[in-house]
Amino acid sequence: MTTTALEDRVSINSHFDPSSVRSRSTAEVEAFHLTMPGFPSLAQQLGAKAVFVKYEAARLGLPSFKIVGASWAVNCAIAERLGSSVPADFAGLLELASHLPSGTTLTTATDGNHGRAVAHVARLAGLPSRIFVPADMATPRRVDIAGEGAEIVVVDGSYDDAVRQSAASARDRPHELIVSDTSWPGYERIPAQVVAGYATIHREALAQVRAHGHTGFDIAFVPAGVGSFASSAVQALAPVRSEVVTVEPQDTDCIRRSLVVGAPTVVPGPHRSIMAGLNCGEVSAIAWPQLRCGVRAAAAVTDDETRAAIRTLARLGIPSGESGAAALAGATLVAAATPGLVQDRVVLLYDSEGVTDPDAYAALIGPS
Repeated sequence: MTTTALEDRVSINSHFDPSSVRSRSTAEVEAFHLTMPGFPSLAQQLGAKAVFVKYEAARLGLPSFKIVGASWAVNCAIAERLGSSVPADFAGLLELASHLPSGTTLTTATDGNHGRAVAHVARLAGLPSRIFVPADMATPRRVDIAGEGAEIVVVDGSYDDAVRQSAASARDRPHELIVSDTSWPGYERIPAQVVAGYATIHREALAQVRAHGHTGFDIAFVPAGVGSFASSAVQALAPVRSEVVTVEPQDTDCIRRSLVVGAPTVVPGPHRSIMAGLNCGEVSAIAWPQLRCGVRAAAAVTDDETRAAIRTLARLGIPSGESGAAALAGATLVAAATPGLVQDRVVLLYDSEGVTDPDAYAALIGPS
């Protein structure tokens, strides 16, 4: 692969203007998460000063970071449905949920982790859940969601199709309370609370890196689907001058393509990357303004590059899912294509999920 080909898959955002990023106080979000039941050296490889991995394989009993966004958003959605103030702790959420009309069902679309997180919170709150999934979702991921007590609705199409069907279902069924991590016209408040919920992770990351003797990290690589998590990263990190690079599968790089042209761009399916959690062809409407001004660069990685990253992480004792390992794949690509972004800098990799398809993982890394 030539240097030119590598550079074609990393786009420096010409709209980068961190002073335009809106930040918000999120102390109440972190305080809420603390009440719920339940944290190697890659520097030489990347040419970085230091590399840290924010490993989200065991977050509140689930194998990904999604639970912090889903739990806070469910908290806010239930309060909104009942016309109540937002509970300050998880016990308050449970008490509020007990006052919902019988049959109230939490629903969402997912390509894996967000849906499981919503179903998990629904189970803890004693509520039913209905989760829409694309037809190509791996069976172990469906089984895990169903294991939370959720009704699974399989959509003949992509994740984006599942989003549209879940929205239509909630419109037709007043007892359904949709908790989506992507937005569309007329549905913005709850996805914004998902983004707010993720702030706990970024506060932790900064504290953990500082505990190792650094003032912070210079640049973070963030796996990106619709852009909600990446949006939360730029909001949390812009005030401390930490840059964000989004990482997407090469054939679903809607954020990278949108940044290139300066406007939301849809990448049509089929979306078949092994990075199932990132197989999203449309940027979340509420995430886009923050991404446009807050993302330093965007990288599009191949499945083979992510497989290599999974193997590297495994050798370091970090069992990673495909979407989580995308962060290292993206950093490796950027180090080869535009090394100035990482050279002699403190790098953070957001490894956003553990192993969610054990058979595929075992086949990939080979015998132990």
